[in-house]
Amino acid sequence: MTTTLTAEIDVEAPINAVYNQWTQFESFPEYLGAVKQVKQIDDVRTQWTVSIAGKEESFYADIVDQVPDSHVAWQSTDGAFHAGRVEFEPHGDETHVKLRMEWEPQGAIEKIGAAVGIDDAQAQMDLQRFKKFMEKRGAETGGWRGEIHGRQETSPDA
Repeated sequence: MTTTLTAEIDVEAPINAVYNQWTQFESFPEYLGAVKQVKQIDDVRTQWTVSIAGKEESFYADIVDQVPDSHVAWQSTDGAFHAGRVEFEPHGDETHVKLRMEWEPQGAIEKIGAAVGIDDAQAQMDLQRFKKFMEKRGAETGGWRGEIHGRQETSPDA
C-alpha cells in the first residue's frame, strides 16, 4: 500500500534562493524532523538516515528530475519505496513551495500514522521549519544549478 502526502507554503525569499537551499540536501536535518542525516554522494545519488516512530532506517535515493527554480524529484533505489517532488513557483516577492511524497509505510505505527493524516501534518511542520530557516538566514547556504533528467546530469557549466 502506497500513501501520499502533500504540503505547501509561501517563503519570503526569492525563488533562486529557496530552490538553491533545497538542493543542499545535507542541511535537511536542520528543518526536516524525521531526517537524521543526508550524504550527497554525487550530483544524482544521496544516502538518507531517517527516524520514523523511533525506528532508524537508511536508504539510497537518486534525483530523477531537477530543473533550477522549477522542481526537484527523487526516488529511493533500495529498501521501501519512497519518492517525492518539490516544486517552486514565484509568487510576488515570495516563493510558493509545493511538496508531494509517496512511500510504502512499514509496520503498524507508520500505517496508522498515514491513515490518520499525521504524515501530512508532519510535512507541513517541516515546511514551516524550512520557511523559518530561510527567512531567518536571509540567504541560502549554497546551491547547485545543474539539471537532471532521468538520472542523467547536465552540468551547470555546460
